Amino acid sequence: MAANLGKPLMPWQRHVVDVIGEILPTGRLAYPEFGLTVPRQSGKSTLIEAKIVHRCTATGFYGARQRVVYTAQTRKKALEKWDEDFRPDLESSAAFRRRFTVHKPPGNEHFRFVNGSRWGLEASTETAGHGPTIDEAYIDEAFAHQDFRLEQAFGPSMITRLNKQLAWVSTAGWLDGSPYLETKVKAGRAAAAEGRTSGLAYFEWAADPDADPGDEATWPECMPALGRTISVHAIRGEYEKALDQGTLNEFRRAYLNQWVPRNMADSWIVIPQAAWEALEDLRSSPEPPVAFAVAVPADRSCAAVAVAGRRRDGLLHVEVAEYAPGTAWVEPWLIDRWGRHYPCAVVLDKAGHEASFIQGLEDAGVELLHPKAGEVAAAYGLFYDAVTDSKTLRHRRQPELDVALAGAITRDVGDGGRTWGRKASAADISPLVAATLALWGFAERGPAGDVGAWLI
Repeated sequence: MAANLGKPLMPWQRHVVDVIGEILPTGRLAYPEFGLTVPRQSGKSTLIEAKIVHRCTATGFYGARQRVVYTAQTRKKALEKWDEDFRPDLESSAAFRRRFTVHKPPGNEHFRFVNGSRWGLEASTETAGHGPTIDEAYIDEAFAHQDFRLEQAFGPSMITRLNKQLAWVSTAGWLDGSPYLETKVKAGRAAAAEGRTSGLAYFEWAADPDADPGDEATWPECMPALGRTISVHAIRGEYEKALDQGTLNEFRRAYLNQWVPRNMADSWIVIPQAAWEALEDLRSSPEPPVAFAVAVPADRSCAAVAVAGRRRDGLLHVEVAEYAPGTAWVEPWLIDRWGRHYPCAVVLDKAGHEASFIQGLEDAGVELLHPKAGEVAAAYGLFYDAVTDSKTLRHRRQPELDVALAGAITRDVGDGGRTWGRKASAADISPLVAATLALWGFAERGPAGDVGAWLI
């Protein structure tokens, strides 16, 4: 079938179809369900296409009037694949062009084969699959599905069919955003580990989680199409682009088929991770007085208060003093510390989301320091230099700061200045913003005046 469509199967594809086409002594298919995760551009769509055409035309085994449905992350995406890839292949094939017709009424697009078989599309909704029976169903790009609604919708429509098959096919998902595929992959790996020869067949080509993504020796082990439809040169280009753009996790997911976090940056884009980790001191603590600063994300789901000061040895110190859900706790927390610790500064950016605290804090007698736009840029520069240049900053390696720095990017501010970009960063960077402003506050109001003396 694949050869007649002009796309002969590669060895990995032949292996998959050989297994999922196995027949039990009873004459039934051995695997009513199969799962496949493979890197992008490996040829999974070619495999799907050949498999569906086989279902729709192999009347001697399956019988006539087979019904196949195909879904992707959205119906629009499924329609694009159906109309731009599958249809041209069928229409250009001498073996199949006269064995099917195209029907394109909006919302009911499908191929109808001469034996009565039908290959159509379904929407990614709870009502998908409701109605006529289904013999074969595909959940493509399964990483984008958030729940089991499609699978549950297909189940009743397939329950009475002989030799039915449900397929879920995808590149690896996000650790924090692909619950459906994550559950299915765990089940598939368990089936493979148990050596099952019926029920669920599972196939996965992926790099070891600890593999170096830039090592060309890693690539052949997880890219079954490498050297056939994908070149080493092309993958090298994608890898280098990912490094330049700070999207290494997307490269790892797409081309190494690794499960990676989506909501955390792929690399420490602004401050190198090694530079930050080199300044770790679990015993570090500042001498009084210290400066406090507060920062809140746009959704106000949480808040962070950081403290900055100078250690006894003259080095600088920053840490997150409190990072908790909600914002109601912020004002009483700062009022309490104002009365107990007599900080040299309490920094609050009145142009930011923290402005709502101003009235309550001032009414309680807390003296606030508000940075202007240029001073916000100066605060970023002060923090950056203390970490990467003078290396005079110390911290306790708190997870909230690590996550923020890993996900942070910068934005332009003022006339050529830069500061942390809260909106576009890949994590909540409120702890980092608070630490940066606290350090600036200490530089402005600390006992030795300008912190610049310690940055030399």
